[in-house]
Amino acid sequence: MKGGDIGGQAVLEGIMLRSPRRQAVAVRAAKGEIITRVTPVTSLTKRWRFLGFPLIRGMVALFESLQAAISSLTLSVNLVEPEEQISSGQMVLVTIVSLVLGVCLFFLLPAVLVTPLARWLGSSNILSNLVEGLVRVLIFVSYLVIVGLSKDIRRTFEYHGAEHKTIMCWEEDKPLTPEAAATCSRFHPRCGTSFLLLVVVLSIIIFSFFSPTNLLAKLALRLALLPLLTGLSYELIRWTAKSSSPVAKLLVTPGLLLQKLTTREPDSSQLEVALAALAAVVDQEGE
Repeated sequence: MKGGDIGGQAVLEGIMLRSPRRQAVAVRAAKGEIITRVTPVTSLTKRWRFLGFPLIRGMVALFESLQAAISSLTLSVNLVEPEEQISSGQMVLVTIVSLVLGVCLFFLLPAVLVTPLARWLGSSNILSNLVEGLVRVLIFVSYLVIVGLSKDIRRTFEYHGAEHKTIMCWEEDKPLTPEAAATCSRFHPRCGTSFLLLVVVLSIIIFSFFSPTNLLAKLALRLALLPLLTGLSYELIRWTAKSSSPVAKLLVTPGLLLQKLTTREPDSSQLEVALAALAAVVDQEGE
């Protein structure tokens, strides 16, 4: 089952890991004990074969990741802070608002900022979209730097590092212990951060071919092309996970560097939580 079948994310005081058949959430409760919850999962691509076609499966994977994030975050909050119960509906609303703000910040705002510069950039779509892409990358990186200043976010980034180290430990066939996991890299090529950066970089290329002069038309086209960007980025991530070619290594490198901002070195207690989540999704009997 190795080679890209387990993914995950950091949640409130814990980790969510997902395999093709299971999703596990492990959190450190207020009293110090680790609480683990496991639910079976079946991908939509298993139910409807056409959803597993290239490009389409990337959008399905993103949808399922968001779905998993909502359920795992809701569960983790309710386990860690039982006195402040939240519903899935509330988490869905928060997720929708976050997605809308993210699209506006990273995809629409750069186009708005660059449009007034058209007189200096001339009629070249390539130059205009290159500048827009650079602005998009700058906003993206600046956002990660700013949110990383928060103590709570830094702790989340530590759990993110624990997630990566644990998966790397398993993929490298090392003993599944905090000591062994601590020796592994906190940078993983299949990280969602790498995926997002790839979407941003690909947008520079794709938008160059579809760039009307009217601002509203440009913004509408940016939104319409997001599914295509998602699908292409997913296929590239899949390919780089299997390839050892120089091109694949080149594509992976920027995402790995960006993980210096989105991950931190975890402590042993955080690695214990990540290993508890891993134990719940990995079939130890090799079924």
